[in-house]
Amino acid sequence: MSIENALLRLIGQLEQDRSLHEPRHLRKRIEALDDLDAYLGEGRSIGAELHNRARALCAELESVNSRFYAAIRRDIRRGGGKLLKWIADWNGSANIANCRGYDYLDELISGVLRFEEPSAEVVRLASGMVSYQPTPARHIFDLIGRTALTERDFLIDLGSGLGHVTLMASICTSANCTGIELEPSYVDCARRSARSLNLNNVKFIRGDARAADLSDGTVFYLYTPFIGAILRDVLNSLRQEAASREIRICTFGSCARVVAEEQWLSVIGVLETDRISLFRSRA
Repeated sequence: MSIENALLRLIGQLEQDRSLHEPRHLRKRIEALDDLDAYLGEGRSIGAELHNRARALCAELESVNSRFYAAIRRDIRRGGGKLLKWIADWNGSANIANCRGYDYLDELISGVLRFEEPSAEVVRLASGMVSYQPTPARHIFDLIGRTALTERDFLIDLGSGLGHVTLMASICTSANCTGIELEPSYVDCARRSARSLNLNNVKFIRGDARAADLSDGTVFYLYTPFIGAILRDVLNSLRQEAASREIRICTFGSCARVVAEEQWLSVIGVLETDRISLFRSRA
């Protein structure tokens, strides 16, 4: 089958599928857009009429998504918590095991949080600091579900970047949430996103995690923001906090192996590759 015939067939199927216009079918729309983009990439020989038809369909589906994100943002501003209901087809640990990289849930978060581009050039990282990468959305929802944060909890994201984890936890739970990030342009973006959603239980602090005030924290999150001596200094600070109260530490990425060797911590559940690891301080 030629590329044009395959695209024509796909367009026909999508145009007939009216369920794509229902808000709850975000995943289907994202997958449909990905399928269309695969045909519209550079180097594809497609007639102008068919190309325009495909582009029009993309615009239609993206418009449905934009209205969907806007409705969720309005609900969040009013103090609603309807975001989690839109991921009913997300299947927890099964989704974690079967997915790699980013997926449609990241599109959801991006559409809801609507980050602006950083206003300044990112500062060069010092030795021991790791380049920023956002935590995939499915892992954020997994973290929220497994930690069961309540109003008694205080989540501190060490190396929070643009604030994905901090913002989503503040939207989906009643916990107080703080992001600590060294890069000022990331902190500005996170603060603007929080203000645009009228979030009152979240704040972002520009600073070095080694010098941060951690005294309020009950749950700490690290997506391998640093390694080596910096990670050791932060773990030592967390151990001092654990001397006066129980804390939980959640890790993602390579730092989980280092944290798992800490004698003052015990793992919650089972350590799994490519999944957030949870630890609790020992009494």
